[in-house]
Amino acid sequence: MNFSEALPTFVITLREGVEAALVVGIVLACLKKSGQSYLSPWVFGGVGVGLIASALIGVLLVWTMQILSASNQPFAPIMELLLEAIFGLIAIAMLSWMLIWMTKQARFMKAEVEGAVSAALTQNSHAGWGVFTLVFIAVLREGFETVLFVVAKFQQGIIPALGALGGILSATGLGVLLFKWGVKINIRLFFKYMGILLLFIVAGLVVSTLGLFDSAVNILSQTNRESAALCFYYERFTKIHSCILGPMVWNTSQLLPEDKFPGLLLSALFGYTDKLYVVQAIAYFVFLITVGGIYFQSLAGRVFFPFKKTQASK
Repeated sequence: MNFSEALPTFVITLREGVEAALVVGIVLACLKKSGQSYLSPWVFGGVGVGLIASALIGVLLVWTMQILSASNQPFAPIMELLLEAIFGLIAIAMLSWMLIWMTKQARFMKAEVEGAVSAALTQNSHAGWGVFTLVFIAVLREGFETVLFVVAKFQQGIIPALGALGGILSATGLGVLLFKWGVKINIRLFFKYMGILLLFIVAGLVVSTLGLFDSAVNILSQTNRESAALCFYYERFTKIHSCILGPMVWNTSQLLPEDKFPGLLLSALFGYTDKLYVVQAIAYFVFLITVGGIYFQSLAGRVFFPFKKTQASK
């Protein structure tokens, strides 16, 4: 059994789950402070329904991919690869945005959540539904990002599911430590190092997503002569079988194969591949330089769009 498949889902779910746990904890504390603890079941209901909805979205996406793969149409494998690659692009965009946004907004989270709870409580007849909706959206948002990542990494089966379950339980445990037992944990430091780890995980997803596009174009070029020219690099520049990723940067399949430990672990966590091509290498470093640069600037409290500040000062 390949337990390394559980690590990325555990890390992502833990990171997303702690964020959701913070929202839930703040809401519960707010209700207790305002003497509205009788609304707590609405909070737990929002958590439960949010988790169920996230799981159903995952099942729907996997079911759609299975239908495509089981189809007898000649382009079914291409469509499946393209669908996985599109999920990968969406996951990269959403996780990158979440990473940067959460770093900028973490200091204001408590005030924003408390404001939303206060607004919900002013609607006396619908206060329960307001609290439920707030928690449901928070959990569903984090769950959806996790589901997209899991589907994009085409990780199916019991092991990735156990990783996700472990992440949820760990995040719940941290939430209990923080809000029930009053244990002091440096949340800012936690998010900082989890963010750095997530940055490299998503960079690895960039590499694997490009590999999916390459595989899809390769199959299309072999099944349809009119599409043979799509394999631009392979046809014109190199004998190595890469359609759109350029010449090979390295081939470490003998030294560090990706299907054996420790290459298996590196592949699961950071998208390591024993056959890396130029376009993948460039995209990997461009992602780390751009998204990573913005992330570290946000950690330092710097503004990366100064014109907004100028406009606001007018």
